[in-house]
Amino acid sequence: MSVSCKAPSDMEPNRSRLLATARPYLQLFSVLALTPPPVFFESPSHLRLRRSLKIGYGCFACGVLLLVTYECYVNIMDLQHKLEHFHVEDFSKVMGNIHKGLILAMAICNHLNMLLNYRRLGGIYEEIAKLEADVDAASECCGGQRRCCSFRFRLAICVGLWMVLLVALIPRLSYDRLNLFASQTDKIITEIVLIMLQFKGPEYCVFVMLVYEVMLRVRYTLQQINQELEDCGCRDRLQELCVALKRNQLFVGRIWRLVGELGSYFTLSMMLLFIYNGFTILHVVNWAIIKKDNYSYQYMRLGVSVMLTINLLLVCFYSECCMKAYKGIPRILGKIRSLSVAEDFPTLKMGLREYLLQMQHLKLLFTCSGFFDISLKYFAGMLVTILGYIIILVQFKIQAFVEAEKKNIF
Repeated sequence: MSVSCKAPSDMEPNRSRLLATARPYLQLFSVLALTPPPVFFESPSHLRLRRSLKIGYGCFACGVLLLVTYECYVNIMDLQHKLEHFHVEDFSKVMGNIHKGLILAMAICNHLNMLLNYRRLGGIYEEIAKLEADVDAASECCGGQRRCCSFRFRLAICVGLWMVLLVALIPRLSYDRLNLFASQTDKIITEIVLIMLQFKGPEYCVFVMLVYEVMLRVRYTLQQINQELEDCGCRDRLQELCVALKRNQLFVGRIWRLVGELGSYFTLSMMLLFIYNGFTILHVVNWAIIKKDNYSYQYMRLGVSVMLTINLLLVCFYSECCMKAYKGIPRILGKIRSLSVAEDFPTLKMGLREYLLQMQHLKLLFTCSGFFDISLKYFAGMLVTILGYIIILVQFKIQAFVEAEKKNIF
């Protein structure tokens, strides 16, 4: 007995279960002035109150930006004291100033991104909510979605756990090592700023996990269609499954466009995050060579480098998982195409051909507006590049130490 397909219905962002699950993370990011609060994108009621909230949050974000600017100034002054203390005459000053400048640049770009891409973010929320509603409604004709590991649990393990580790590790690894001549208050504020900047990675991962969850549901519905076609002999039911297959194809196209919107929204933020983390690793290695202190500090520097690398690795890994789920759809279509019913029913045959052509042309890629791909392949290339620069840096330092020894001898 066939189950009738329900018509997809619209769903407001504040009624989406996926967005409701991600809401605590998004609220935390908004407290750190990384993204607008989710309440700004809910149903348009109490417009005057919402306008007041937006003005208040704008003032709060400006205050955070001023605080970051002040801390960058304090850190630059602290850098000058450290350079004089350790008698460093090489390019450490340039590297240090660029490093502090990148912190301010990331904060400014995050604030500009919230302002200029506000409507785009609202469109992303709306599309995720509509996709969730439409996919769940369309899956009813194939038995509905399976309930295994909940999205809340996966989000907590994949993103929440790493956020907790970042909060615990950044102060532990950096407090005694940075801001040698700064006050304790400046040290604490600097650590909060560093946590805020690194949370841009988990924020991106939350959106990737939302897309990944919708992708898994679309793929599962396609698998259900494949199973029903194996034993289906009713012509009316075949027609229903052809309609479900066409709807599934449209969902995949919408996911592809959604990923493109995510890439446009996070372009500047993710580019600066990759640049900042890579440059910070070089900066840490530079000071590890200059400051020949006890082994505990050297282990802390190694821990900072590993932590920054893992933060980028998780971003690339979750993006890769989503792309692999997308690439699994053509394999399911190939199984359907090999069924005898696909040859006997012309409508199904034409639908499969059109679906396969779409998958060949619409390659799912997580990119920063085409500047580079966010994938494990790019991550490996970035690691090789950083190692190359570290080797060059060590060679320069060895040459500088040799010249300094010669001056001391003569």
